[in-house]
Amino acid sequence: MNDLPICVTCGVQYGASRDNCPICEDERQYVGWDGQRWTTLNELREAGHRARIEDEGPGVVGVGTEPPTAIGQRALLVRTPSGNVLWDMVTHLDDELIRQVRELGGIQAIAISHPHFYGSMVDWAHAFDAPIYIHAADRQWVARHDDSVVFWEGDTREIADGLTLINAGVHFAGGQVMHWRDGREGALFSGDIFQVVKDRRWVGFMYSYPNLIPERPRTIRRALSLLEPYAFGRVYGAWWQHIVDTDGAEAVRRSADRYLSFALDDAKPDHPAG
Repeated sequence: MNDLPICVTCGVQYGASRDNCPICEDERQYVGWDGQRWTTLNELREAGHRARIEDEGPGVVGVGTEPPTAIGQRALLVRTPSGNVLWDMVTHLDDELIRQVRELGGIQAIAISHPHFYGSMVDWAHAFDAPIYIHAADRQWVARHDDSVVFWEGDTREIADGLTLINAGVHFAGGQVMHWRDGREGALFSGDIFQVVKDRRWVGFMYSYPNLIPERPRTIRRALSLLEPYAFGRVYGAWWQHIVDTDGAEAVRRSADRYLSFALDDAKPDHPAG
């Protein structure tokens, strides 16, 4: 539906007109400094937003928008012999973008890391006749309910041959990452559940990135235990070229160790502050 309201700040499309965006009012996000503002897919098209399609790695194609919308993330089309899976989501969608994605083999399933990236996911699902996999712990944040949304429960869910969702629970209770067994040395798609930072040897863990609220150590430890069985050389973050290229599993482990060493450092200092 091209005239449904889209929050300008987070880029999430709602199923009906409303005054507020609960996702932005939550402490993990923020209402834009100019107040709550809305747009639509039609308005984005008229403003000149266009598709950006570029390779992001072996078997992985980035799908984004120029100029970017909302938070500015890009999605990733993971191309496998059993069909393509779209990881994460962007807001913009038009006929040309649909055509380009179809030329790449279309989309057999969609999985989204957390609510800030829900975008116009239902329109995407309808365009490609694809289910959307969301962890049930984030059900309350789905802004446009539709039969295409599949809520899953538990710690893991395989959605295609070699592609497994893992409920890491970082950032949001339903925050999920996706492991690709057959990517080069294996790959982890993390959105900003584990955020690939500017020094791309590392990832970060936050409850709120814009408001700088740290994640709970017990949540990070649970996520690490769930990842333990999975090997992966690459970690794909949420923005263009935010990718850990090698030793991805070790990068996540050492990043968690570093985080926890700072977060839990309660030893008495050698010298008084002052």
